[in-house]
Amino acid sequence: MIDQTKLKERKLKVCPVVSREMNGETEVLAFCHPLAGKQLVKGTIEIAESPSDAAIRELYEESGVTVIGAPRFLCHWHAVHQNQEWYFYHCQTEKLVGSWQHFTNDDGGHHFAFFWHRLKQLPDSDWHPVFRDALAEIAKHF
Repeated sequence: MIDQTKLKERKLKVCPVVSREMNGETEVLAFCHPLAGKQLVKGTIEIAESPSDAAIRELYEESGVTVIGAPRFLCHWHAVHQNQEWYFYHCQTEKLVGSWQHFTNDDGGHHFAFFWHRLKQLPDSDWHPVFRDALAEIAKHF
Protein backbone atom coordinates (compact mmCIF):
# COMPACT_ATOMS: atom_id res chain seq x y z
CA MET A 1 0.00 0.00 0.00
CA ILE A 2 1.34 3.43 -0.97
CA ASP A 3 1.92 5.86 1.91
CA GLN A 4 -0.05 8.91 0.74
CA THR A 5 1.72 11.25 3.17
CA LYS A 6 5.15 10.25 1.87
CA LEU A 7 3.83 10.49 -1.69
CA LYS A 8 2.80 14.11 -1.10
CA GLU A 9 6.15 14.79 0.60
CA ARG A 10 7.91 13.33 -2.51
CA LYS A 11 9.63 10.68 -0.37
CA LEU A 12 8.46 7.69 -2.43
CA LYS A 13 11.12 6.65 -4.93
CA VAL A 14 11.27 4.07 -7.66
CA CYS A 15 14.37 2.31 -8.90
CA PRO A 16 14.01 0.49 -12.24
CA VAL A 17 16.54 -2.36 -12.27
CA VAL A 18 17.84 -3.55 -15.63
CA SER A 19 20.05 -6.62 -15.46
CA ARG A 20 22.05 -8.83 -17.77
CA GLU A 21 24.17 -11.96 -17.43
CA MET A 22 27.78 -11.57 -18.51
CA ASN A 23 30.34 -14.36 -18.10
CA GLY A 24 28.08 -16.11 -15.60
CA GLU A 25 27.60 -13.03 -13.40
CA THR A 26 24.62 -10.72 -12.95
CA GLU A 27 25.24 -7.09 -13.81
CA VAL A 28 22.88 -4.16 -13.27
CA LEU A 29 22.64 -0.94 -15.21
CA ALA A 30 24.20 2.07 -13.50
CA PHE A 31 25.53 5.46 -14.49
CA CYS A 32 28.02 8.10 -13.51
CA HIS A 33 26.44 11.46 -12.71
CA PRO A 34 28.84 14.31 -13.56
CA LEU A 35 28.28 15.98 -10.18
CA ALA A 36 27.22 13.14 -7.88
CA GLY A 37 29.20 10.02 -8.77
CA LYS A 38 27.96 6.51 -9.56
CA GLN A 39 24.27 5.85 -9.17
CA LEU A 40 21.35 3.68 -10.14
CA VAL A 41 18.41 5.08 -12.07
CA LYS A 42 15.98 6.35 -9.44
CA GLY A 43 13.27 8.96 -9.29
CA THR A 44 10.20 10.23 -7.51
CA ILE A 45 6.81 8.57 -7.87
CA GLU A 46 4.36 11.27 -8.92
CA ILE A 47 0.85 11.69 -7.50
CA ALA A 48 -1.65 9.44 -9.34
CA GLU A 49 1.23 7.41 -10.85
CA SER A 50 1.74 3.74 -10.04
CA PRO A 51 5.23 2.68 -8.97
CA SER A 52 5.55 0.45 -12.06
CA ASP A 53 4.59 3.33 -14.38
CA ALA A 54 7.10 5.53 -12.55
CA ALA A 55 9.80 2.89 -13.17
CA ILE A 56 9.07 2.94 -16.91
CA ARG A 57 9.10 6.76 -17.01
CA GLU A 58 12.25 7.19 -14.92
CA LEU A 59 14.23 4.63 -16.91
CA TYR A 60 13.34 6.39 -20.16
CA GLU A 61 13.96 9.92 -18.84
CA GLU A 62 17.34 9.14 -17.30
CA SER A 63 18.72 6.62 -19.81
CA GLY A 64 16.68 6.78 -23.01
CA VAL A 65 15.92 3.06 -22.57
CA THR A 66 12.41 1.73 -23.23
CA VAL A 67 10.91 -1.04 -21.10
CA ILE A 68 9.46 -4.10 -22.83
CA GLY A 69 6.41 -5.53 -21.06
CA ALA A 70 5.37 -4.90 -17.48
CA PRO A 71 8.05 -4.24 -14.85
CA ARG A 72 8.26 -6.97 -12.18
CA PHE A 73 8.18 -5.88 -8.53
CA LEU A 74 11.38 -6.90 -6.71
CA CYS A 75 11.06 -5.35 -3.27
CA HIS A 76 10.21 -2.36 -1.11
CA TRP A 77 13.02 -0.84 0.96
CA HIS A 78 13.23 1.87 3.60
CA ALA A 79 16.23 4.06 2.81
CA VAL A 80 17.37 5.82 5.95
CA HIS A 81 18.70 8.55 3.64
CA GLN A 82 16.12 11.35 3.91
CA ASN A 83 13.55 8.85 5.27
CA GLN A 84 12.66 7.63 1.78
CA GLU A 85 10.73 4.54 0.70
CA TRP A 86 12.12 2.89 -2.43
CA TYR A 87 10.29 0.50 -4.77
CA PHE A 88 12.52 -1.69 -6.94
CA TYR A 89 11.17 -3.02 -10.25
CA HIS A 90 12.99 -5.38 -12.58
CA CYS A 91 12.61 -4.06 -16.13
CA GLN A 92 13.13 -5.98 -19.36
CA THR A 93 14.61 -4.09 -22.31
CA GLU A 94 16.08 -4.77 -25.72
CA LYS A 95 19.69 -5.95 -25.55
CA LEU A 96 21.79 -2.97 -24.51
CA VAL A 97 25.38 -2.10 -25.42
CA GLY A 98 28.19 -2.13 -22.86
CA SER A 99 28.21 1.61 -22.24
CA TRP A 100 26.74 4.83 -23.60
CA GLN A 101 26.06 8.47 -22.80
CA HIS A 102 22.58 9.94 -22.46
CA PHE A 103 21.61 13.59 -22.12
CA THR A 104 18.85 14.16 -19.58
CA ASN A 105 17.04 17.40 -18.81
CA ASP A 106 17.12 16.70 -15.06
CA ASP A 107 18.48 19.57 -12.96
CA GLY A 108 19.17 21.80 -15.96
CA GLY A 109 20.62 19.03 -18.12
CA HIS A 110 23.41 16.48 -17.69
CA HIS A 111 25.20 13.81 -19.68
CA PHE A 112 24.97 10.51 -17.82
CA ALA A 113 27.60 7.85 -18.63
CA PHE A 114 25.95 4.41 -18.42
CA PHE A 115 27.80 1.21 -17.57
CA TRP A 116 27.17 -2.25 -16.10
CA HIS A 117 28.00 -3.01 -12.46
CA ARG A 118 28.59 -6.61 -11.32
CA LEU A 119 26.26 -7.30 -8.39
CA LYS A 120 28.91 -9.38 -6.59
CA GLN A 121 31.42 -6.51 -6.82
CA LEU A 122 31.51 -4.21 -3.81
CA PRO A 123 30.76 -0.63 -4.88
CA ASP A 124 33.75 1.68 -4.54
CA SER A 125 33.89 5.10 -2.89
CA ASP A 126 32.61 6.76 -6.09
CA TRP A 127 29.14 5.46 -5.17
CA HIS A 128 26.92 7.52 -2.86
CA PRO A 129 26.28 5.49 0.34
CA VAL A 130 22.52 5.23 -0.34
CA PHE A 131 23.25 3.56 -3.70
CA ARG A 132 25.77 1.20 -2.07
CA ASP A 133 22.98 0.12 0.29
CA ALA A 134 20.51 -0.11 -2.60
CA LEU A 135 22.85 -2.43 -4.51
CA ALA A 136 23.04 -4.71 -1.47
CA GLU A 137 19.23 -4.79 -1.32
CA ILE A 138 18.95 -5.56 -5.04
CA ALA A 139 21.51 -8.37 -4.75
CA LYS A 140 19.21 -10.20 -2.30
CA HIS A 141 16.69 -10.68 -5.13
CA PHE A 142 19.00 -12.14 -7.79
